[in-house]
Amino acid sequence: MTADTAAPTASARNLARTGGPKEDSNWLEHVLGWTLVVVVAMFVTQVGWF
Repeated sequence: MTADTAAPTASARNLARTGGPKEDSNWLEHVLGWTLVVVVAMFVTQVGWF
């Protein structure tokens, strides 16, 4: 097996992170996502697209 086909190591996975929220703030991501859904739904109904 060559180094190119080897599985990524923990340090390589850490370098590939994009700087997003950590895994422990998963509830915040859900709350913000549902808030966005509600805001878009209110906008769509006010504009009359649905």
